[in-house]
Amino acid sequence: MSFENIKENIEQFKELIENDNKKEVAAILEDLHPADIAEMMDDLNIEEAKYIYLLLEGEKASDVLIEIDEDDRRRFLKALPPDVIASKFIEHMDSDDAADVVAEMDEQMQREVLNEMIDIEQAGDIVDLLEYEENSAGGIMAKELVKVNENWNVATCLKEISKQAEDVDEIFYIYVTDNDDKLKGVLSIKKLILNPTNTKISNLYNPDIKKVTTGTRQEEVAEIMDKYDLVAVPVIDEIGRLQGRITWDDIIDIVREEAERDYQMVSGITGDVEPGDKVWQRVRVRFPWLMVGMLGGILSATVLRTHSDQLSQITQLAFFIPLIAAMAGNVGVQSSSIIVQSIASGVKDMETPLKKLWKDISVALLTAVVFSVLLFAYNYFTADNLNLTYSVSISLFIVILFASLFGTIIPLVLNKFRIDPALATGPFITTMNDIVGLFIYLTISSMFFNLT
Repeated sequence: MSFENIKENIEQFKELIENDNKKEVAAILEDLHPADIAEMMDDLNIEEAKYIYLLLEGEKASDVLIEIDEDDRRRFLKALPPDVIASKFIEHMDSDDAADVVAEMDEQMQREVLNEMIDIEQAGDIVDLLEYEENSAGGIMAKELVKVNENWNVATCLKEISKQAEDVDEIFYIYVTDNDDKLKGVLSIKKLILNPTNTKISNLYNPDIKKVTTGTRQEEVAEIMDKYDLVAVPVIDEIGRLQGRITWDDIIDIVREEAERDYQMVSGITGDVEPGDKVWQRVRVRFPWLMVGMLGGILSATVLRTHSDQLSQITQLAFFIPLIAAMAGNVGVQSSSIIVQSIASGVKDMETPLKKLWKDISVALLTAVVFSVLLFAYNYFTADNLNLTYSVSISLFIVILFASLFGTIIPLVLNKFRIDPALATGPFITTMNDIVGLFIYLTISSMFFNLT
């Protein structure tokens, strides 16, 4: 039975579970991909999910556990004893995935699960990984890899590789180390095959290798792997000893999480939002930027109140307030989004900061001129007040120029201080540009009408 058929007939599948038809349920699960089983879990309650998990074996059980949502996984693991978690899931995972799962448990559960593990070496690897910061290279690396000593010959190397390969899902690179376990380079399988068995590895490996340290930020790791088209990158400690490797699938997960986080931040949400989150959790992550928006609205109202006499005398000024505010917000978000995108993609070019700034100023000037002229033409032929025509057009010119520069500079400043520049594309920059845009518009309008 295909995954689509099961999703369409989920009630029939639940009946099989309720009737304890283990043989038929197991046969269905055997043909499904772990990701499909994880998606199917959304339609099951905790007892039904537990029933399915206990029918899964080995790597498939652990793969499904990795695929499901963190909150669901946490609730599910609470319903299982530590020995089952250790033997059925953790011992079949790569060290990086196992560390991620164990990290979601409380300290007591962590100790109990690790103590139940038969593979002491793997348990030690998990403990080591838990010591690193979550968003560092050490926190996302896996301990499983293939490495050889530079002093070995080809024959010894091939024997050792066959032993080590049992614990590694995919062999992307063979890493070469010295007697102190310091990373020396990378070895290709082609050279192993083509050279005599008595050839020393020191004469075959390539010393030119891209690597990261355990403290490297995960975003920087993603940039390096993307820039050099790497499927895996080795991780070393501060004195050059090989500690683990990070593979492309780990980076894909990181990029997806970063994209989701940036999208939420742009939308004014300060934390991760999951479908299963409670009402108070959703309110909590929305509240900070909603508060910023409300305070910005109060400041905008204050600006309008201080110019209330002016607005009451020249009511036509009020007609263009939405236009000025909208243009300020849109231009600011566009400018900041371009800068944030270049920062996120790790774009590095030969332009100096002054040249970049001049380019942004040129774009802002051209944009401001075009839209100011268009607005001037519209008011010139439709409005009977020349002061209004001049004040609105000049205000729009200055507002676009300011909003563009503000949207360019703020992300660069935030990035300089290692603050996520995506903050600049959200409600913050829109609110600030609204306030400043209104102030510029009403101030310039006041100057023009006071001269008549």
